[in-house]
Amino acid sequence: MAIERKEPGDIAARMAANLQRVPRGRREDGFRRESYTLPREKAREKAREIFASFPKAAYMTEIESWRELADGRIEFTMRRLPSAD
Repeated sequence: MAIERKEPGDIAARMAANLQRVPRGRREDGFRRESYTLPREKAREKAREIFASFPKAAYMTEIESWRELADGRIEFTMRRLPSAD
C-alpha cells in the first residue's frame, strides 16, 4: 500500500479551499464572536460587562479586533468560548 505524499502547495490549496467554504466571521475554531460599534465610553462599558459575564480564565475571552471610526465610535469584536468546563 503506497502512502500519498502531500506537498506544501497541496496542503495550502486545501486549506484555502476550506476557508472559502466558511463565511467570514463563521470560522469553525470553537469561538463565539460578537461585534459592536459604540461610542468610546459605551464600548469600554460593554467590554467590561462581557469580561465580567465571561471571565478570561474560564472562557478565554478577549477583544479580538478593534478600530476607531472616523466619527469617533469604536468598532470591536469580542471572542470567547461558548462554555466553560
